[in-house]
Amino acid sequence: MNTPRRRMSSDQVHPTTNSWRRRRFLLIGVPVGLVVMAILLLGPLMLRSGLGLRIIAKVESLRLDYAYTTGDLSSTKAATAATAIAEMVPLSTQSASGMHSAAGPLRIHPTNPRYFADGDGNLVYLTGSHTWSNFQDNGGSDPPPAFDYVAYLNFLTNHNHNFFRLWTWEESRWTTETGDDDYWFNPMPPDKRTGPGTALDGKPKFDLTQLEQTYFDRMRTRIVAAGERNIYVAIVLFNGWSVAAAKGGFGSNNPWQGHPFNAGNNINGIDGDLNGDNSGEEVHTLGNPAVTALQEAYVRKVIDTVNDLDNVLYEISNESDGSSEEWQYHMISFIRSVEATKAKQHPIGMTVAWPDGDNVALYNSPADWISPNGDISDPDVADGRKVVLLDTDHLCGICGDRAWVWKAFMRGNNPIFMDGYDGAGYGVGGAGFDFNNPTGVSLRRNLGYTRMYAERIDLAAMSPRGDLASTGYCLAKLSASAEFLVYAPSGGQITVDLTGVTGEFHVEWFDPTTGTSVDGASIVGGATQSFTAPFDSDAVLYLFQSAISVTATPTFTVSSDTAVSEEEVIPTRLLQPTLAPTAQPISSPQYYVPTIDGN
Repeated sequence: MNTPRRRMSSDQVHPTTNSWRRRRFLLIGVPVGLVVMAILLLGPLMLRSGLGLRIIAKVESLRLDYAYTTGDLSSTKAATAATAIAEMVPLSTQSASGMHSAAGPLRIHPTNPRYFADGDGNLVYLTGSHTWSNFQDNGGSDPPPAFDYVAYLNFLTNHNHNFFRLWTWEESRWTTETGDDDYWFNPMPPDKRTGPGTALDGKPKFDLTQLEQTYFDRMRTRIVAAGERNIYVAIVLFNGWSVAAAKGGFGSNNPWQGHPFNAGNNINGIDGDLNGDNSGEEVHTLGNPAVTALQEAYVRKVIDTVNDLDNVLYEISNESDGSSEEWQYHMISFIRSVEATKAKQHPIGMTVAWPDGDNVALYNSPADWISPNGDISDPDVADGRKVVLLDTDHLCGICGDRAWVWKAFMRGNNPIFMDGYDGAGYGVGGAGFDFNNPTGVSLRRNLGYTRMYAERIDLAAMSPRGDLASTGYCLAKLSASAEFLVYAPSGGQITVDLTGVTGEFHVEWFDPTTGTSVDGASIVGGATQSFTAPFDSDAVLYLFQSAISVTATPTFTVSSDTAVSEEEVIPTRLLQPTLAPTAQPISSPQYYVPTIDGN
């Protein structure tokens, strides 16, 4: 997808642009203001009952709809309603609602090891979109088109995402997925290019004993900028797609030609191709001690660069093949030993090998978190042996839908999406990706919706209990102040086994297609109860008990026809917003309004 998609003019988008913009305050500003006022007045009562967060969700849904019509999704000024309220509500109230910011690296949650906890002990559910160019620009020119990182962070914030993988590519040029001979990466691998001599890509050879500081400066700058948004970042240290001449049926070009450990590319006499087949999988093994020592020096430099940051996780390698198992175990232990001498220790992850991936190797590893393979239509239940970041990248690539998001969440996983995003990475997986595909749009939104519920429910005390719901997808807390969160992929009638708990339950229905919720009639536990979804498609049912009575809905309402008449609203389905060309690279966080259209 190297041909930029044509941007629509404002007249093409809708003929009433000026009229629509004049109503911006009425449609967005007034509802947000009312939400803030109501929560400040009613405080903990609204947040405890969930009413405040439900109104926030509605406002967020409206705001995203507005962003579709105006192409203003990425504006740094369009802060989420949740963020705006979090800045105004007292900290004690924020903690009750899950809206808080805490210092300290993540660690395994002490009572529910399916998730992480922050420095204050609060459970952290991770979810978000990641894309291949978010650290190293890549594409068909030298230098390649610059990735607009600020726009990307705005995109994540506006979808209520709090996690992404920071992608690393080990080669300077070429990939298996395109025959484009001028496919480049910037910054290039972190070794200095000093010469003498010319490498296979036509540039000076690498000196593997010297590291390029600007590479690590960019890494730190990007992680700091994400941390300012309360977004966690997993640094992908190595990449299996950078060393194999052909991988999984892809062999359009050979990235090993551009790797610093190729004998033709360095001045140090290092040859990572131990079997001489013009492919470098061996550098992701322990077969060459000199290579391992160089890799350890690089990893140590990464640790030195980011150790003081709280929002860091490590991932050893993206989809190295099955021969890498012992090498990945070694690198996990190496990071742990180095960080033991540092002020902070961060979670370390291992993702499934490809091809020949074996989830057993992940569970037997010393990693804190893993990303396994599996069935996209029927996610495995996370049993707590490891924190599972269930990534579509290792399930089926750019795939999935909102049903997968909710199924994964209900089974104790932390779902993340391999997002083609702007399609710029056409040589690394993004060719032909449609940013505005409705399935992807809905998937992104629902990642954020699951996070909204994760921060509202008592997730630390809940576990996957598919046996209690007829749909098979349920999180349940059976102790005091019991809670049940159930996903119904087809909507319709649902039964929930409440025989183990007594007392009254409040009933709430959430519509994943719109991001809105409605109350149902209260019910009593002690028996199996039946419910009928009020929506035509899939639905989420939330049953909860509370020591504080649920307050009546305030007299004001937040809906798409509150501020403007139906004929004045521009239906989002008629629009086809597209991403604009990316901006220039940034050397430090810059909070300007980037140019990005779409969802």
